[in-house]
Amino acid sequence: MDFSWTIVVAGALVGLAVGLTGMGGGALMTPIMVMFFGVNPTAAIGSDLATSLFMKPFGAAVHQKAGTIRWDIVRWLLPTAMPAAFGGALLLQAFGDGEELQTRVKYVIGGALLLAVTGMLARMWLDRRRGLGTDAAEDADVRVRPVATLLIGLVGGLVVGMTSVGSGSLIIVMLMLAHPRLKANHLVGTDLVQAVPLVGAAALGHFLVGDVSLGLTGTLLVGAVPGVLAGALLSTRVSGPALRWALVVLLTGSGLAMWGMSGTPLVLVCLAVAAVGVVVTLRTRARTRTTASDVPVEEPEPSPTMAP
Repeated sequence: MDFSWTIVVAGALVGLAVGLTGMGGGALMTPIMVMFFGVNPTAAIGSDLATSLFMKPFGAAVHQKAGTIRWDIVRWLLPTAMPAAFGGALLLQAFGDGEELQTRVKYVIGGALLLAVTGMLARMWLDRRRGLGTDAAEDADVRVRPVATLLIGLVGGLVVGMTSVGSGSLIIVMLMLAHPRLKANHLVGTDLVQAVPLVGAAALGHFLVGDVSLGLTGTLLVGAVPGVLAGALLSTRVSGPALRWALVVLLTGSGLAMWGMSGTPLVLVCLAVAAVGVVVTLRTRARTRTTASDVPVEEPEPSPTMAP
C-alpha cells in the first residue's frame, strides 16, 4: 500500500486513544482499516498486530521505570497466551478462503469488538467499585492465582490472535476479576508488558500466512508512535471516564457495522449509548463533588506564642 497521510492521521488518533486510556488499539485500528480504507480484514488484523508490537513497548517502558509491573503474573500469563495467540492467527485459515474468508472474519471482528465493549463496561464498573471500597492488603500481599491466570492467557491470546482485539481491554478485565485487590496502575503495567510478547506471537503467525502488510504497518507507525506519546502526556489532564465512554460508542458502532447494521438503526443505537454515557459521567461527577464536600476540613491549630 502506498504512503497515505490519511492513514498516518488514523494511526495518530488511535495512538492518542491508547496513550490516554490504555485501551482501544486493535479495537479501533482494525475496523478503521476495514471500513474506511478498504483493507482486507485479515490484512488489517495482521498489520494492526505488527503496529501494536512497536507501540506497546513505549507504555511498558514507562511502567517498568515506575515499578508498576507484577512480573509473577506476567510469568503465568505468557505460557498459554503466546501459543494461543500464534494458534489463533493460524486458526483463521480454517474459516475458508477468498471473499468467504474475509466476510466471515468481519463477523468475528464484530463479535470481538462487542465483547471488548462488554469488557470496557465491566472495567468501568469494577473501577467504580474499587474506588468506593478500601483495600486492607497491600499490593505486594496479592498472590497470583496460577490456574486462573493461565486460563486468562489462553482465552485472551486466542481472541487477540484471531481478531487483534482484546490485549488492552479483555485481558485487563479478566485480570481484575481474578485479582480484585491488585492496584489499578499495576494492572495496567502488567497488562502492557504481557501484551508485547503476546502481540508479537500473534503478529508472527499472521506474517507466516501472509496477512501482514509491511507498507501499511510502517505508515500506521508514522502516526501511532507520536500519538501514543502525546496521549500519555495528556492522560493526566483529560477526563478518563468521558474518553472511555467515547470509545464505547465508537466500538459499539464499529462492531454492529461489521455485522451489517447501517443507516438510521446504527445511528440510533450509538446515540442511545452516548446518552447513557453522558448520564453516567454527570452522575459520577456529581457524586464525587458531594463526597468531597462532605469531608470535614480540619482547622489548623493556633501556633504557640511566647509568654510575655
